[in-house]
Amino acid sequence: MTEIKVAVLGASGWMGKVHTMAWATYPHFFADAPRARVVALVEANPAAAADLAARAPGARILQDWQSVVADPEIDLIDICLPDHLHYPVAKAALEAGKHVYCEKPLADTAAEARELADLARAKGVISRVGHAFPRNPVHDLAREIIQSGEIGEIRLFKACQHIDVFGDPLAPFMWRADGKLAPTGIIGDTGSHVFSFMEFLVGRVSSLIAENLILTRSRPGGEVTNPDATNLLCRFENGASGIIDFSRVATGRKFRQTYEIYGTKGSLAYDYDQVNRLQFYTNDDREGRRGYRAIDVGPENPTYRAFLPLPNFALGYNETKIIEACEVARSIATGRPSWPDFDTGHHICQIVDACMTSAATRAWVDIPGA
Repeated sequence: MTEIKVAVLGASGWMGKVHTMAWATYPHFFADAPRARVVALVEANPAAAADLAARAPGARILQDWQSVVADPEIDLIDICLPDHLHYPVAKAALEAGKHVYCEKPLADTAAEARELADLARAKGVISRVGHAFPRNPVHDLAREIIQSGEIGEIRLFKACQHIDVFGDPLAPFMWRADGKLAPTGIIGDTGSHVFSFMEFLVGRVSSLIAENLILTRSRPGGEVTNPDATNLLCRFENGASGIIDFSRVATGRKFRQTYEIYGTKGSLAYDYDQVNRLQFYTNDDREGRRGYRAIDVGPENPTYRAFLPLPNFALGYNETKIIEACEVARSIATGRPSWPDFDTGHHICQIVDACMTSAATRAWVDIPGA
């Protein structure tokens, strides 16, 4: 395969724009990577599709995803559609033998996600879920410190993901608040991001208990029928505990993502407001000199170096999507799995399902093994 031919579905939305940009951009930063080209952009709304041609010159502009799934020219189906369409579109693409790159959440339920993961394996194709945040090189540094034993045995993980898109009770209703189109609400929408880097850093969750809250039930245009906020406690297979909360009604927090990891010898802290900075504390420092030190990830990390020559220039969200697209292309070219693949996406859906079950039953729920 000399060139990977890509179809982006849901091309006019925010994610569709970012994915289309990433496919065109990654060769500028990773010159040795295999080439890919967006050959089709799919957008069901003709009005929204008006400016698509400029984003991927030469690409066909189409209205139905079925046509690209059936097209033998297409190698990869890139799904940036609303959540409830992820499963049926991904399933059709896999059945057609396509590689699939799907935005999160992979599916509405763990059972659907398991079906997709099994199908991808049976077809021998590359699968990838768009959990971009762990691709920030700062989390590579955190993982390196944890795995080196520098903070000792992990005891506690604390995290939050806060936005205020529905902070105003008069903010209009949209599909993300509709339990039929997005059954898990804030958990699957943004909470799943926390689950992806949580397990990347700390390990697999074994059980949890969760509380779901709908804080404004009636909005202009519709009734809210999925969680606005979720609070949860969890336990990890390695014995660590977790405390996590998600909210889309955190007034004033346009996007807040933080974590703290406490071990027996030290700790780590991260805040997305300082997107490439990690706070590190170690008991190995002598008395009178102990305290958190700030480590700014820079060109010593090869992925960061591909973009920027100095630290503190802020490698952000769009760059993580560029990294993601490049990794997908490399996986297709080499046949090596792409992380997070649909098996990982399935496990994250298991955690989301467990949150919903726990909130409904007001009880601890075990997470099934792989």
